[in-house]
Amino acid sequence: MLIAFAMVISGGLGVVLPFLPGVPVSWFGLLVFAYATGFSVVTWKALVLFLTFTLLTFLIDFLAPLIGAKQYQASRYGMIGAAAGFLLGFLILGPIGIFIGPFFGAMAGEVIYGGKSGEEAMFSSRGLLLGFLAGGAIKLSLIFVMLGYMIFALF
Repeated sequence: MLIAFAMVISGGLGVVLPFLPGVPVSWFGLLVFAYATGFSVVTWKALVLFLTFTLLTFLIDFLAPLIGAKQYQASRYGMIGAAAGFLLGFLILGPIGIFIGPFFGAMAGEVIYGGKSGEEAMFSSRGLLLGFLAGGAIKLSLIFVMLGYMIFALF
């Protein structure tokens, strides 16, 4: 059971460390906990529910920065640049590219195609960063719910 708790907690670190897939690691920790307790404490239904939320975090990783950029008046070009930056950043730089790629992609889209000044493009990219941070907060919240569920299940 200690391994399960360690996996869930290390998943929390994975939200801020780009080389560790945070929420999936936490979900596997919950799975290990369920197996260790014979699925009597954590049921299959709970595992499937948490798996659904875990899979939704991949969508959040993609959409939250885009929504944040849109809230900060990013143009269509900035949004396209952010999406392209997300994909290229991940493909070229790996997990750290998820942080860097969308920010610079949005700036490039705004400056090159949107005709915005560097300052305006930076403002739009700031929204993208805030969206990314909001997505991280959502993922951390899910991990804390998993951890709380495990702790509560012990009693």
